[in-house]
Amino acid sequence: MALTPDDVVTKQFQHVRFKEGFDPDEVDDFLDEIVVEWRKALAENEELKAKLAAYESGEQPAAAEQPAAEAPAETVVSEVPAPAPATSGDPASTSAGIIELAQRLHDEHVAEGKAQRDQLISEAQSRAAAIVAEAEAKGRDEIARLEKERVVLEGRISELNAFERDYRAQLRSYIEGKLRDLDTTATPSGSTPVSAIGL
Repeated sequence: MALTPDDVVTKQFQHVRFKEGFDPDEVDDFLDEIVVEWRKALAENEELKAKLAAYESGEQPAAAEQPAAEAPAETVVSEVPAPAPATSGDPASTSAGIIELAQRLHDEHVAEGKAQRDQLISEAQSRAAAIVAEAEAKGRDEIARLEKERVVLEGRISELNAFERDYRAQLRSYIEGKLRDLDTTATPSGSTPVSAIGL
């Protein structure tokens, strides 16, 4: 299926997620420029085909019929070197030369558009690959940092658990020691132990 300017205008691209891309407005503006130039080339091609058909049928196109259409044809001829004039002076060969010139110009525009498209695509793909690589590197760094932090926190938790065990053991032995001291000091003095009073 041949690609038409309307295909370029109506083409929809999928949006990417989590990646940077080109500015959609700039892409749309550029595509609009391509469509305008493409439509001009197609119009010139049709005009030249009509002129060729008129020359081949032996008719001369009236100058008043297409005054606006001849201006682009003249610019095309001025931009691209004219083909060698036909030796026979035959209008059909002249028309064939004009059509060949228009076709070559059209092919050049299409090739230039394809080259720019390929360049934009390759730049976008390389940029996307760089962004993905950068995000993956950041992700790896963040995971490594969190892993180190987890190890430090687990070590701190172990230290606090050991401190708690030691503190409880020391506190128990201290209280038990004080209770023993209390029992030993109360009995020799002859006072009644607290347990005997019933408190």
